[in-house]
Amino acid sequence: MTLNPADGIATGERAAAGELDPAEVTGRALREARSPRAGATFIELTAGRAAREAAAARDRLTTGRARSPLDGVPVAVKDLFDVAGTVTTAGSRTRTALPPAAHDAAVVRRLTEAGMICVGKTNLSEFAFSGLGVNPAFGTPPNPNGATERLVPGGSSAGSAAAVALGIVPIAIGTDTSGSVRVPAAFCGVIGYKAGEGRYATGGMLPLAPTLDTVGILATSMRDVLATDAVLTGRNPYPGPPDNRPLRLLVPRGALIDDCAPEVRGPFEDHLTLLARQGADIEERDVPVLRAALRVLAEHATIVEAEAHAAYASLLAAGGGAHVDPGVLRRLARYDRRRRDAAPVYRAMRGLREGIAAELGDAFLACPTVCHPAPPLAGLLADDDLYDRVNQRTLRTTMLFSYLGLPGVSLPVGAWGAGGAGFLLSAAEGRDDALLAAAARAEAASPHGRDGAPR
Repeated sequence: MTLNPADGIATGERAAAGELDPAEVTGRALREARSPRAGATFIELTAGRAAREAAAARDRLTTGRARSPLDGVPVAVKDLFDVAGTVTTAGSRTRTALPPAAHDAAVVRRLTEAGMICVGKTNLSEFAFSGLGVNPAFGTPPNPNGATERLVPGGSSAGSAAAVALGIVPIAIGTDTSGSVRVPAAFCGVIGYKAGEGRYATGGMLPLAPTLDTVGILATSMRDVLATDAVLTGRNPYPGPPDNRPLRLLVPRGALIDDCAPEVRGPFEDHLTLLARQGADIEERDVPVLRAALRVLAEHATIVEAEAHAAYASLLAAGGGAHVDPGVLRRLARYDRRRRDAAPVYRAMRGLREGIAAELGDAFLACPTVCHPAPPLAGLLADDDLYDRVNQRTLRTTMLFSYLGLPGVSLPVGAWGAGGAGFLLSAAEGRDDALLAAAARAEAASPHGRDGAPR
């Protein structure tokens, strides 16, 4: 009997049909999470809670009382969310002595109410303040997409992406401020959805930059993303009438495409060709508002820099950062030295968001998620300057789109084992429903099947 179906919906369907026991599925997930190949994917497993939830799911399903299509399905959550009885570490040793959370975060509560089984809390870049997923304190989660050498998993939701890519759980929850769901999705070869600001409740989630922080979903299929979205919004899944109009995609001319490595640009353009053959209306043109937003971010402090510094500058005090990731400390210290003003960035944000919404209309912005494949871990750990340059370059596109308020879905494209390439679809603020429907259509164009990457 297979205990690792392709996705969460398949698991839920088989559990509801009596073909799978949620307790067996959960036991397998916990064993895989403890296995050597999982490495530092999890910071803490919630085995006792998972066993109780699995038994309750089994009782419901045997009597036809499923709470949702994902009842009985294991899920993992990033260790920025409170899970009752566990310490919310944010990937930092500085927080391990804090008392355990008394209550679940709002997102975790929604998952539990839908019958999903929380198997544990996933690892992340410390304080969620990096796009690479490296964590010196708890170890760096593995990227199973590396064929010959160890690659960075992408961050900050590194453990959530790894948990899905390794097949430990079909669905995991992360957060995305500057790219922290979309980047690891691309590097690890899974789907990553950054929800629009305010779409999901953030109570019980430790913030990094509250202006831009959002919740995100990592999965191997868009139907899992849609089902999880329905759980987190409290709505019944309703795809609406079929939209037979061609997908309208806008590909921006300039650096977001031109600066991409061939290993990324090639699969991106191949997928565009597939979509065009299936009737997508693809326009390539200059998008001036993107250049304007890039200029604002280059000339002033970013919102993430300013708000992260406000939260964590105390770590720069003598001895305060002794047990903190040096990469995090360098970013905080760089802001401390330069003290560039972020006020112009806040002032420009609303006008730029309105500008990109006008440019897009009902079209979707399409470009590679990250301009390069996942880099080897060893080289970055050996060179601080290289680490910082690669981190900044990794986040360039997704940080820009976060600033512009664009929800986005990164779909895996290209050959499995090649280092990870993502096809990023983004929509104007408030168009999450349309974006999810478009991403499902774009996923269906993939020759690799449901999860976009053969393995």
